[in-house]
Amino acid sequence: MKLGRVASPDGVAFVAIEGDPGQETAREIAEHPFGTPTFTGRTWKLSETRLLAPILATKIIAIGKNYAAHAAEMGGEAPADPVIFLKPNTSIVGPEAPIVRPPSSERVDYEGELAIVIGRPCKDVPAAKAKDVILGYTVANDVTARDHQQHDGQWTRGKGYDTFCPLGPWIVTDFDPADVAIKTELDGAVKQSSRTSLMLHSIGEIVEWVSRVMTLLPGDVILTGTPEGVGPMTAGQRVSVTVDGIGTLSNPVIDK
Repeated sequence: MKLGRVASPDGVAFVAIEGDPGQETAREIAEHPFGTPTFTGRTWKLSETRLLAPILATKIIAIGKNYAAHAAEMGGEAPADPVIFLKPNTSIVGPEAPIVRPPSSERVDYEGELAIVIGRPCKDVPAAKAKDVILGYTVANDVTARDHQQHDGQWTRGKGYDTFCPLGPWIVTDFDPADVAIKTELDGAVKQSSRTSLMLHSIGEIVEWVSRVMTLLPGDVILTGTPEGVGPMTAGQRVSVTVDGIGTLSNPVIDK
């Protein structure tokens, strides 16, 4: 199932997205997408709605340096354990929403990633049971003010600006994340190209590690790390992240 969130002529709603590409319909979910969703009976053509970020998380947990080649390009060794940090939920935007470069930063980078969406409250989840607490997967861009990250020595400011966590276009529930292609394009030129099988820590290991630290709630998002090839974006450019089997998340870049 594809789960999304749209702005329609009738308001904002969670939806199930059905049909062939280009001919999709959005079927309104009565309340929320967790558990077994119920439907109101209203539908719209997806082309007549505006896709929003598919979820508004209480928190975004991100994994740093989860691809060895990215750790190397950042000038460090691959960590033995997952490195976690938080992004505020106010950084979330949806497909086609502008990524806004703050005037205080001279370098804002793209970081294409696969994202996990949690489906139920959980704590201390064994890796083998991770699939039981996952609603599905979506595409993310862990936008980073690289100069701020390097200056501060910790990552909150550089990762936390409004618009610095595009998510979308939807959540796919029946998805195997073990070995899929992930690609980031800047103005159509491929900048990142890798596979999730190259992650240092698997989905199960990530969920286990994070849930040992903090309770996860329905809708919480875990960013699983970016492959090598990160680089700067400038105003007027467009960045697109594609995860095979999910779709493409595309956003224009502007200056504040």
